[in-house]
Amino acid sequence: MVDQFSPLQSICYQRGSLRLLDQRKLPLETVYLDILNASDGWNAIRDMVVRGAPAIAISAALSLAVEIFNLDFSGTSLDAASFLVKKLEYLVSSRPTAVNLSDAATKLQNLVLKTAETAAEAKFVIQTYIDAAENMLTDDANTNKAIGFHGANDIQSNLNDSKRISILTHCNTGSLATAGYGTALGVIRALHANGTLETAFCTETRPFNQGSRLTAFELVHDKIPATLIADSAAASLMKAGRVGAVIVGLIALLQMVILRTKSEHTAWLFVHYTMGCHFMWQLQ
Repeated sequence: MVDQFSPLQSICYQRGSLRLLDQRKLPLETVYLDILNASDGWNAIRDMVVRGAPAIAISAALSLAVEIFNLDFSGTSLDAASFLVKKLEYLVSSRPTAVNLSDAATKLQNLVLKTAETAAEAKFVIQTYIDAAENMLTDDANTNKAIGFHGANDIQSNLNDSKRISILTHCNTGSLATAGYGTALGVIRALHANGTLETAFCTETRPFNQGSRLTAFELVHDKIPATLIADSAAASLMKAGRVGAVIVGLIALLQMVILRTKSEHTAWLFVHYTMGCHFMWQLQ
């Protein structure tokens, strides 16, 4: 069962309350920051308290949900929609290049504007927004578990004589970057749960060291057998035949399979084609 783990949560939310794990302090300290409003959410995103495309979008939406829930709002339904639209625009400015954040903000803006057209009172617009923001949290966690399950099944179906496999991953695509479980790292979690994983190799991911600080931290926390390697050691490890598959998370794939993300992924794709490693990426 892929849900037997209780991995670290970067987002701790109850209606009216949001706490974010300060990832800048990991792995030496585990500190949660109280997020009281959209301004706190903006600062948390800008200052890298929270990172990872899914987690950024969800944290932004929930920071505004906390603010509007605790706010004694007076005004019409259109006033409420206008308030939320402007706050979402403000949150997007915390990380303008974050695709998930801008996409989520656009969807939420369209939702509240449409709701305001027929809502008799502002409270209905506010409730609609809060429900939608909360659904982002639960939907992402469920989607990640499904990614882990199907990704693990795909890798298992491609195994030859070996019953166990070693996986190489890059950056952080786990619980800390999502609402829980993770995308690419979720596949590794599922393989471990199924008894298929031999070991996981994670790279440092310079210059911010998401791999050495965050991915390694998650793997140790969940007692998953793992080895931390230098970024520059990945190709050598694959050439030596010690890697059965590579699983990474990508922000986006452009036309003609041009990768709009870290340059290491392009190099790894080359290695994949020349050395025969199974390569899997999860869109974030």
